[in-house]
Amino acid sequence: MSHDEVILVNPVDDEVGACGKLDAHREGRLHRAISVFLFDSAGRWLLQQRHADKYHSGGLWSNTCCSHPAPGESTEQAAQRRLMEEMGVLCPLEKVFSFVYRHQFDNGLIEHEFDHVFAGRFEGAPNPDRLEAQAWRWVDGAALAGELRAEPERFTYWFRATHDVVVELLESDRLFRSEGARPHYTRLAG
Repeated sequence: MSHDEVILVNPVDDEVGACGKLDAHREGRLHRAISVFLFDSAGRWLLQQRHADKYHSGGLWSNTCCSHPAPGESTEQAAQRRLMEEMGVLCPLEKVFSFVYRHQFDNGLIEHEFDHVFAGRFEGAPNPDRLEAQAWRWVDGAALAGELRAEPERFTYWFRATHDVVVELLESDRLFRSEGARPHYTRLAG
């Protein structure tokens, strides 16, 4: 299993091949991704600040972790693997929704992802890999919403794109309910 390759997909997430991660981002090819959001019992969000040397969005604040499944790896396996690799955290995760987005960065790279979003509960302090996350913090949902309105440029594009959907799921009590909670698909503009 190569973690330098991503799974190419069609618009309904059927696998159509694989290619190098940087090639997919240079060419804007649609590929599978994962995003993880962790919350504590007080409802705070665990954020990471991406390392400044990341190939895009370096130094920006984002959800707890995000990455790509490798060929032959499920989204669930990738979410657990990357959560441990990036943040040193192991906890149960629940898939909550998927979405497709496309965004071109100032450096010419293009994120075109079919992103599978997972949520989980975690208490305590993570132990991040400093080459992945240069900082982390717990933040109250209302304070986070205020930061996103006041300084959206401090946050990754995909985090801004998913924030309102995650808030809606939290407020409607559709997260963290084993019965009745059904993953759903959302197409976000981008």
